[in-house]
Amino acid sequence: MNRLFRGIMEFRREEFERHKELFRELGRQQKPHTLFIGCSDSRVVPNLITGSAPGELFIVRNVANIVPPYRSTEEYVATTSAVEYAVQALDVDTIVVCGHSNCGGCAALNKPEEELAHLPHVRKWLEVSHEVKGRVDRLMTGDTPEEREWLTEQVNVLVQMKNLLTYPYVREKYEQGALKILGWHYIIETGEIYNFNDETQLFELIVDTAP
Repeated sequence: MNRLFRGIMEFRREEFERHKELFRELGRQQKPHTLFIGCSDSRVVPNLITGSAPGELFIVRNVANIVPPYRSTEEYVATTSAVEYAVQALDVDTIVVCGHSNCGGCAALNKPEEELAHLPHVRKWLEVSHEVKGRVDRLMTGDTPEEREWLTEQVNVLVQMKNLLTYPYVREKYEQGALKILGWHYIIETGEIYNFNDETQLFELIVDTAP
């Protein structure tokens, strides 16, 4: 607790003072340009890896950066309601689905159910991505754990991108060209991010193209 309180004081003294005008502008409104759907993993820090300031990203985080397919329901749906709010109320122009290396949620997709018996809600949540394992099995060219890990994380991103298009308002804006959907694979230990290229159907390293 004390560590968190010290962090708050440091924020007030340094970061808040440095960006005081920005926070004043954001005090009564927000206009983010991007909905960032990422994993709850503590090593994934969306504003840090994108160099974004407060107010730029509307962030949704959950285990394994999952987007449930659209459905009409009276249940309490956190991720679905966040997507709805970002697209319909905030009118973001970009959605990023960001997976990452060494993802525990994605690793669990390859584990037998009995190993997740002590995590019943996590097991249930991961059912949304049930198709990932089968697609990875078909894509495997070898049998190394490293290949399966990367493929699982990347295929999982693609499944969530597909699920986003089951939302009628997302599909409508996407087909009109008013909304972009990006799929990323973030490598924690190197800081590299791979972006899915629709034309090549590959995740390609984002590199600095500035002269």
